[in-house]
Amino acid sequence: MSSSDKKPQVRSVSILGTGSAVPDRVLTNHDLEALVDTSDDWIVARTGIRERRIADDKTAASDLATAAARRALESSGITADQLDTIVVCTVTADYQFPSTACLVQAAIGAPRAYCMDLAAACSGFLYGTEVARGLIGAGLANHVLVIGVEMLSKFMNWQDRGVCILFGDAAGAAIIGPHNGRGEILATYLGADGTSAELIELPAGGSRHPITHEAIDQQQHHFHMKGNEVFKLGVRGMEEACRRVLDRAGVTPADVSLLVPHQANTRIIDATAQRLELPPERVYLNIQKYGNTSAASVPLALDEARREGRLHEGDLVLMVAFGAGLTWGASLVRW
Repeated sequence: MSSSDKKPQVRSVSILGTGSAVPDRVLTNHDLEALVDTSDDWIVARTGIRERRIADDKTAASDLATAAARRALESSGITADQLDTIVVCTVTADYQFPSTACLVQAAIGAPRAYCMDLAAACSGFLYGTEVARGLIGAGLANHVLVIGVEMLSKFMNWQDRGVCILFGDAAGAAIIGPHNGRGEILATYLGADGTSAELIELPAGGSRHPITHEAIDQQQHHFHMKGNEVFKLGVRGMEEACRRVLDRAGVTPADVSLLVPHQANTRIIDATAQRLELPPERVYLNIQKYGNTSAASVPLALDEARREGRLHEGDLVLMVAFGAGLTWGASLVRW
């Protein structure tokens, strides 16, 4: 076989460090009782959420993303000037353009990095991590900063009690690089179904429906979601993604040390864990503190789990998410 016939070697890829950031302001369920017809008992029973973090008027997505990025760099031991690529996963960017990734690049001082934003909503971080894995595995980059950040409070109708109780603002980040003995990404599975796009959407503000006085009068510049349909598809999609990625890695749910799911709703998380026969002590939850933070959800939970000592060398960590698009995905990491 000639050298030109040989398949190129693909490098193994690891999560080298993590970081996260949340706003200071805490919005509790009791605070929401003054805004909409709801109650703490009702919210907790249906979602598991007790409070969420809400950014102030001066804070944008790039601000939280930058803070999370700096913490991820510190955790990894990588410096900003070593970054080749920055991927910011968000549907609530600072601007339509320039990209939020470019703003983060300038803020952290990463002049070598090329930058892009990626929109896959709650699945964004897993999508972004797979982009990073592909670049590094192919030898096209060495160190990639992947950030999931959302500022959904800026797009919220605070009179829509079915939606406004669910979401919070946050950022989570990871440094992805060549495998260094820990944090190896073993397998990833991603999926999407654009035929159900209308279930979770921000109708106005794009080229299909630009912002107009009429759109604002109709609340089309706010976030919309059909919760019941999303719940059913979310459980199904997260279970499928988990099983697909475990099959790709050649392991079973029984081998999973910790499930780090998208923090959308405790009922969705519980149903997914039950279908995988994972006991509660092997499922990471922080939804009670932050609510649903969309693309920030998984990296925020992963970073907290790391800092709390929940991740041990050799553990199989399963991350899974489901979101607008519809999109879904899962990634299996050997810590």
